[in-house]
Amino acid sequence: MVGMTCNCAGVNGDAPNRRTGTWKTLREPAIFAKETSCDCRAPHEKLTIAQAHCGTPVDRPVRVYADGIFDLFHAGHARALMQAKNLFPNTYLIVGVCSDELTHRYKGFTVMREEERYEALRHCRYVDEVVKDAPWTLSPEFLEKHKIDFVAHDDIPYSSAGTEDVYQHIKEAGMFVPTQRTEGISTSDIITRIVRDYDVYARRNLQRGYTAKELNVSYINEKKYRLQNQVDRMKERVKTVEEKSKSFVYRVEEKSHDLIQKWEEKSREFIGNFLELFGPDGAWKQMFQERSGRMLQALSPRQSPRGSPSSSPPRECSPSRSPSPPRRWPLSPPSPSSPTSPPKGASASISSMSEGDEDEK
Repeated sequence: MVGMTCNCAGVNGDAPNRRTGTWKTLREPAIFAKETSCDCRAPHEKLTIAQAHCGTPVDRPVRVYADGIFDLFHAGHARALMQAKNLFPNTYLIVGVCSDELTHRYKGFTVMREEERYEALRHCRYVDEVVKDAPWTLSPEFLEKHKIDFVAHDDIPYSSAGTEDVYQHIKEAGMFVPTQRTEGISTSDIITRIVRDYDVYARRNLQRGYTAKELNVSYINEKKYRLQNQVDRMKERVKTVEEKSKSFVYRVEEKSHDLIQKWEEKSREFIGNFLELFGPDGAWKQMFQERSGRMLQALSPRQSPRGSPSSSPPRECSPSRSPSPPRRWPLSPPSPSSPTSPPKGASASISSMSEGDEDEK
């Protein structure tokens, strides 16, 4: 770093440059440790934990070392490094990452390659320096080479490489500072989830374009996974259709509710208008009564009262139509043979007389 006498960070991982005011750790990845020795040129005297807690000069940070595999770098790793970074007011955190060869020999197969694990640590905000191919057991030569003051790790004994605790000699030397593990998350837990849900991940990656050979999936399992993917897609389509149908039915129900409400309003209005027009006291009855009165008056007008002059003179019967007094016709005496029927001559004279009478009229 520019303006400092050693390649070390500032207080609490911020790596401040007192002269320029820059904050390099939050802007650039951490550096890799050199293979020869530490670049720190300041006098490196042995520190006690009490002295480290009291604080050190800017050019003499407390060099804390934390090592591990850091496979599938997760929040548990980051929180452990955060604790190591904040152990002392002025801390320079060095992180050692074991290689694939050592890890496969002493612990097991890793998911991430060592180069991937190196890069993951370099981009953690709490890390100032990364040591590649870190040793499985810390030797005095390694501690002296990197001028390490303290080693940070959780206090649980780590049995490996034929020992009950690989940090036992560090604890006896008074250079060990414990950190707390984050419960509920670890690399083993993540791998367990992957193994448990292997079929789901295999199906997803097949769907995304990976081959069965890349996933180490057999021919039968490949066909099974692809069939399951097709079934899932069909289920999604059916689900989408159902959701659209429900939405359509809901819209239709809303429209029908509005139509029914409008129909009820119009029905009430129509019934009210009908009753107003044709009801017992409606306008139609009044109009009918008025027209009926006019028609009755036109057909049979009222007679004027007595003593008042009549509107029209009384009709007089014509003399031609007045009843004439009955006439007696001279009848000949009936013959003794036919007392009831008159003789032919008499009938002829009666008819001639009736015709003459009609002519007179």
